[in-house]
Amino acid sequence: MTTKHSNKIKTGSDVIALNIIAYVLLGTIALFCLVPFIMIVSGSFSSEAAITKNGFSILPQDFSLEAYKSVFKDPIVVFRAYATTIGLTVVGTVVGLLVQTMTAYVLSRKDFGWRNGFSFFFYFTTLFSGGLVPYYILITQTLHLRNNYLALLLPLIFSVYNLLIMKSYIVGIPDSLIEAAKIDGCGEFRILFKIIFPLIKPALATVGLFIALAYWNDWYNAMLYIEDKTKYPLQYFLYQQINNIEAYKKLLSNSAASSAAQAVNLPTQSLKMALTIVVTGPIVLAYPIVQKYFVQGITIGAVKG
Repeated sequence: MTTKHSNKIKTGSDVIALNIIAYVLLGTIALFCLVPFIMIVSGSFSSEAAITKNGFSILPQDFSLEAYKSVFKDPIVVFRAYATTIGLTVVGTVVGLLVQTMTAYVLSRKDFGWRNGFSFFFYFTTLFSGGLVPYYILITQTLHLRNNYLALLLPLIFSVYNLLIMKSYIVGIPDSLIEAAKIDGCGEFRILFKIIFPLIKPALATVGLFIALAYWNDWYNAMLYIEDKTKYPLQYFLYQQINNIEAYKKLLSNSAASSAAQAVNLPTQSLKMALTIVVTGPIVLAYPIVQKYFVQGITIGAVKG
């Protein structure tokens, strides 16, 4: 007679109670994080009059598409701004990751004699900077990049904060792994691309997301250096739209009574909600693609014995 033994470890009542508390707590926190986003979506589909009278709510009030009609009044301009932002985000993220990974790899090598001096130089820039005026003169008068896409691309390519994150990952890779690769005849670039890059995927995903978000949300550099409306990135284009409609609404409010009544119905608050959805939608959809690398452990134990 054979007896089947279960290999499953029984879970104690204390562990079950702890799991229930943890799930309830995390679910509550997730709900509090989700409710504002739901209210943004709801507000974008509500009429301006309903928002002015009742405020924002979970469900749309007096369903209206006027906000989205205002955003896509000229779809070619919107899609051009989208293309500019997507192009800057893709190119900037790729180039930024390459430059910062190469720099972090060099600074992590103990056989690089000047690494302490260069590390101090990078760290010093986090404490002191030249300020906006010298930087503006550098971009516009020295490099002559006014109304040039490079004025939007170059300022965000390199970040010392991202460099420190990347360096902390690379330092954890055993020197013996790099030495073994050199014995096998690998050069520095081959070590970087064939060994270092595969082992720091979580760092690449994290820093890549930071760089992509910086490019996607950037409007300040466009305000400083871009005057050509055909080169506006998405964030600055939508920022201009909000300013224009608020100025027009204020102008109508100061005029005749009929114009003042018309100003109340202009989609200002609902337009802001719709612009938030238009701006954050693509980057929110891209996040799940990167998320898996955040939970993936770094593997650095492939050292020859």
